[in-house]
Amino acid sequence: MQTEQISPDQPASDDKAARRAVTVFPVLVLVAGVAGLVTPGTFDGWTGSVPYLLGIVMFCMGLTMTPLDFRGVVKRPWAVAIGLVAHYVIMPGLGWAIAHLLQLPPQLAAGLILVGCAPSGTASNVVTFLARGDVALSVSVATVSTLVAPLVTPPLTLLLAGAYLPVDAGSMITDILKTVLLPILGGLVVRLVAGKFVDRVLGLMPWLSSLAIAAIVCAVVAGSASMIKSAAVSVLIAVVLHNGLGLALGYGAGKVSGLGRPASRAMAFEVGMQNSGLAASLATAHFSPLAALPAAVFSVWHNISGALVAAWMSHRSRRDEPVPVAAGTTPKARTAEES
Repeated sequence: MQTEQISPDQPASDDKAARRAVTVFPVLVLVAGVAGLVTPGTFDGWTGSVPYLLGIVMFCMGLTMTPLDFRGVVKRPWAVAIGLVAHYVIMPGLGWAIAHLLQLPPQLAAGLILVGCAPSGTASNVVTFLARGDVALSVSVATVSTLVAPLVTPPLTLLLAGAYLPVDAGSMITDILKTVLLPILGGLVVRLVAGKFVDRVLGLMPWLSSLAIAAIVCAVVAGSASMIKSAAVSVLIAVVLHNGLGLALGYGAGKVSGLGRPASRAMAFEVGMQNSGLAASLATAHFSPLAALPAAVFSVWHNISGALVAAWMSHRSRRDEPVPVAAGTTPKARTAEES
């Protein structure tokens, strides 16, 4: 779905499409994870394809971008800045604190911290829409957090995860540029050059991205299948804490900053939902498939929790307040991730 104003006849269909996205994607990823766990030998050699699969996801994101995404940044730079700072302070800090609190093994600790240092997940836009939040702010924060990731994610990972495993920040910067920024720019160029054709196939982009993310999870799980059983419980606890506290603190950051309820809902999802596909790719390339396990679990869980929290927020909103103007913007289902 492209970013556009909803007419009086549209909300029901848009709401249905958004609910389908956040319902189908976790199921698809869960099935892929189970397949990788049950028959890991079937997916031998898939690990090397993870960066290319992520490139597909980011290219699809670039195809769905429009000037409206950047106009929101110009209109409300202060709100976007608050969202950006909250995202890159709260989630990395929580990742480090939870890894330390649970005394996770070095590989899993580094992987969890890397999830926290990743940019916002683009599924946050859809979930913000379901929560009747400020979708324009959500799109702006997700876009900017992704574009600055090459400059922010590697040094944060080095600072917080360097005590657990060696981190080559320079190589990580290069990888993010190749697998995130260049594909996004490529998608933008294609959208500008062949916009009419892209508009015809835009509805396929979320599903193509979903399949790519599912393949990433499958490869990650298959690569560490022998070690997952012993680590599964601790990883699940860590991910649930990381995501849940991120949602709560993100909402709190919006309220403390005086942004109002709709914007605070957007902040909750922009802080608590991560681009776990990027985290899985970087963990696989720079650490190990086991280090990518927190990202794989996060990819499933944050969509489930996001949908549940959005449903609760939407119920409260319908009961307590009128529809916010900003929530009358259709979210951009760039990918069904994360991502």
